[in-house]
Amino acid sequence: MTAEARGWSISRWLTLLAVTETALLLAALIGGGIALNNLTDARNRLLDVIGPQRLSALQLSTALLNQETGVRGYQLGRQPDFLAPYTDGVRAQADAVSQLRESGAVPGTELGDDLETVLRAATTWQATAAPTIAPGAPPVTPAQVERGREQFNAVRAALDTQLGHLAAVRDAGRSQLDAAANLLTAMLVAIAVLLVVLFAVLSLGLRRIITRPILELAGEVRQVADQDVHRPVHGSGPREIAQLGADVEAMRQRILDEVAELERAHAMLDRRTRELERSNADLEQFAYVASHDLQEPLRKVASFCQLLQRRYQGLLDERGEQYIEFAVDGAKRMQVLINDLLAFSRVGRKPGEHVLVGVDRLVDDALANLEVALSLSGGKVAHVDLPEVRVEPALMTAVFQNLIGNALKFKGETPPEVRVTAERDGDDWVFSVSDNGIGIDAEYAERVFALFQRLHTRSAYPGTGIGLALCRRIVEYHGGRIWLDTAAADTTFRFTLPAREDDGEV
Repeated sequence: MTAEARGWSISRWLTLLAVTETALLLAALIGGGIALNNLTDARNRLLDVIGPQRLSALQLSTALLNQETGVRGYQLGRQPDFLAPYTDGVRAQADAVSQLRESGAVPGTELGDDLETVLRAATTWQATAAPTIAPGAPPVTPAQVERGREQFNAVRAALDTQLGHLAAVRDAGRSQLDAAANLLTAMLVAIAVLLVVLFAVLSLGLRRIITRPILELAGEVRQVADQDVHRPVHGSGPREIAQLGADVEAMRQRILDEVAELERAHAMLDRRTRELERSNADLEQFAYVASHDLQEPLRKVASFCQLLQRRYQGLLDERGEQYIEFAVDGAKRMQVLINDLLAFSRVGRKPGEHVLVGVDRLVDDALANLEVALSLSGGKVAHVDLPEVRVEPALMTAVFQNLIGNALKFKGETPPEVRVTAERDGDDWVFSVSDNGIGIDAEYAERVFALFQRLHTRSAYPGTGIGLALCRRIVEYHGGRIWLDTAAADTTFRFTLPAREDDGEV
């Protein structure tokens, strides 16, 4: 693994980004929660504590003012009904004091101290006013009125101090509520900004960490593919992308090695092609020599041996005539062998035109060439409704001529019967040439197609041993194959030829 491939992996980078973003987002959410909690606390304190305290203080102030009004009215008119505001004010004072104490006005607190001051001043005033409103009390004197007014002024001053402190507490609560609301708004804005920043950082981070290295690697690979295969590929960024670059570089090196090997193979192929062309030229020269330079001496030897045989017939002893007959036969067989070799070597070297022809016609042409052999053997050849194929007619006629000729040659005691049939097998036609001759053992099924291979002596059955080898070469040249069907009851040779695309089933 390369040095770059030992860096951080994509999952590690993504984990780092996710953890960082999560931590920042959680911090922002916690701050927002704190701000919301502060806002809730400030609102609850303002509505549930400070508001009821101030309302109770106002009720206490109203109750004391009603008491003072009732006392003053009774002192002036001495009517018992004038004391109703006083008695109602006493009850309202008790309720207001109870509510203030329940809302937190306890000793030791500012509100509790203010309440105690108000109650002391109210108690002092009430103690002074009580004798003046008692049943049967004498009329109030101006001194008592003045004293009561001064004491109630002290009550008013205590009430004003209490309400002033409550107003300050209310204003502080409002300020706290406003500050909490502002903090919450700021935290919401901060969360929104943080989310935008986080998404931007995530986008830029992914682009820098993943997208850019991938695009750079893709650009390097594209340059290698389009311009210079020898340009090295360097992967960068996370471990996976760096490893991918290393794998691409290894693949590039392997392709270079394979290309170099392919170039060496092409060079060797070109060299062998040139050697084959020289060999083919030599073969052409040999074919020319065999067809002209070798044939001519053989014809002369055969002609002069035949002249000697005719001219000196009866003048030589039996051994001499036999020698001349051997020479004539050897020259003729040499000519046949040379012609067969030339025919074998020419297959595929100078390809002719492939035409569409009916196989029935090819078989008829082969039978015309075998007319003498067919007549002498007394054989019969059956063929009907054979398909059309695209072949070189002369070569394919030679195949049928060799196969049918062998059937006529290697006959048994009964006259030979040959059947030529065809059947469709996928994209091929399978042709069969069957006869009732002496047959071929399965162990020789492949050997019979070898060049110069004979299963019988030349005296028993004439021939050069090239016929089946020539058939194989012609069939393979047309894209088919040929074999001896050892499972058939009769001697059966089968071979395939490509079928036309528009051929149907027979």
